[in-house]
Amino acid sequence: MNYLVFRLYGPMASWGEMAVGENRHTASYPGKSAIIGLIGAALGIRRDDEESQKALAEGYTMAVKMLSAGGFLKDYHTVQAPKSGSNFHYRTRRDELVMGRKPLETVLSSREYRTDSVAIVAIRALDRAQWRLDEIQQALLKPKFHLYLGRKSCPLAAPLQPELIDGDGFLAAFNTYQSKPLLVSKQYWICDDKYLKLNNASHYYWQGALGDFADEQTAPSTQVQQLIRHDQPLSRSRWQFQPRKENFWVPPQTAGEEG
Repeated sequence: MNYLVFRLYGPMASWGEMAVGENRHTASYPGKSAIIGLIGAALGIRRDDEESQKALAEGYTMAVKMLSAGGFLKDYHTVQAPKSGSNFHYRTRRDELVMGRKPLETVLSSREYRTDSVAIVAIRALDRAQWRLDEIQQALLKPKFHLYLGRKSCPLAAPLQPELIDGDGFLAAFNTYQSKPLLVSKQYWICDDKYLKLNNASHYYWQGALGDFADEQTAPSTQVQQLIRHDQPLSRSRWQFQPRKENFWVPPQTAGEEG
């Protein structure tokens, strides 16, 4: 099968979880909505283009190899703006502060981020896929819109290096791919001023059947855990998502260690 494999790295990333009230949590690895959003931006698909967004969300299956979840950062935000619903349109920040002084409100928000996380993503096109993998590869090399790692405050810090790879399962595609610019040597890479072995930091997540990842002998079903994430895009314009099942596997030699 053909796979498109690329790397995600930045000093900060935010892989959004369910948002409740003022808290904006992050997962330790990118979900489907984040990956689809990044690919959609590269292709130039606007958020309110529901038909194209749906085709992108339903036309591909994907997997993530986490080399490291990175560190954890929590940021406290205050956002000040006039109440919504006013008949007056504020054109500048000065208008909000002067003419909107009375209805001015302060919203408190707590937001979470991952720092120096490294993820390798692989996608496979289904029969109903609207864009070929080579088209997505070219879009990632020359994106139409700016690409971010979950939020606009989290830009990429290294090239995506998208590569088309033939392999028998996601694991084979991951094993073939090499993220050269971030490697210090063939066995080590830097994170938080420490050297971590690549093969001791890898956690795998994928969508689909167990056999889509690797054979039973390599990744026995008894070692695979099924997770539920609310990251399947339902409506981008309304910011609605629905539950999605995915599989989680840690190679036996890395069990018990943090990715």
